[in-house]
Amino acid sequence: MKRAVLVALCTKLLADLEAITLSQKTTVEGAIHEEARAEGNKDMRSTETSYLARGLAQRVSDLRNAVTRLATFSVRSYTADDAIGLGALVLVVDDDDNEECYFVAPAGGGIKLDVSGRPVRVITSEAPLARALWGKQCGDEVDVRTGRRARSLEIAAVC
Repeated sequence: MKRAVLVALCTKLLADLEAITLSQKTTVEGAIHEEARAEGNKDMRSTETSYLARGLAQRVSDLRNAVTRLATFSVRSYTADDAIGLGALVLVVDDDDNEECYFVAPAGGGIKLDVSGRPVRVITSEAPLARALWGKQCGDEVDVRTGRRARSLEIAAVC
């Protein structure tokens, strides 16, 4: 299943990259178009469009870097005795017996995937949850604060 998660993540990032690249090109064309010229000293359309184009260019660069990191990333198998680290697929159970599945990846944090009918959330090592899980093993409990919520989670499975 972990290979399927990685493929789904790469596919999602590539689709995002294609869409953002197209949006960035369109925005640049609009910013330099003759009709975008300021009609007065308070007309900020051109300036605002150039800010947007710059932000989209940064997003394109970030997505390209993420795709490159994932393309060179090789997943390894984890056992119940292994400490959680990069590439781990972790199933946790909260106090209400709700299960959540997380993939600790080098890029793509925050993305929600559906892999074989199971929701999987991607987290990177910078995420508070990933920091709480890092180095733990199957059966361990972790307390983590995400946003305004404090949660207690049990690590049910690691692969």
